[in-house]
Amino acid sequence: MEELMTQCIQMCLDCHRICYKDAMKTCLEMGGQHVAPPHFRLMMNCAEICQTSANFMLTGSELHKLTCGVCAQVCTACALSCEGLDGMEQCAQTCKRCAQMCFQMAA
Repeated sequence: MEELMTQCIQMCLDCHRICYKDAMKTCLEMGGQHVAPPHFRLMMNCAEICQTSANFMLTGSELHKLTCGVCAQVCTACALSCEGLDGMEQCAQTCKRCAQMCFQMAA
């Protein structure tokens, strides 16, 4: 379980970094649907919940299952949103992997 948690923490931190970076660089630079409020908010929400989930696991909180469950749902939604936009492939794939890990941690 400890190894799975370590992997999930790293995946959450990676997803946070990718979502935040892509929102602030790729999305803002490309404009159009990349900065549509629902997509852009989802990118920022995904970055935040990933960081929060990582923090809960890092502190050993028993409530990490709750944050991981929400994180998995947000990452899944973010991946779907990113899949429909050019240049967002890495973000979509990272969100999918993070969602899978977080679903496992939430179980």
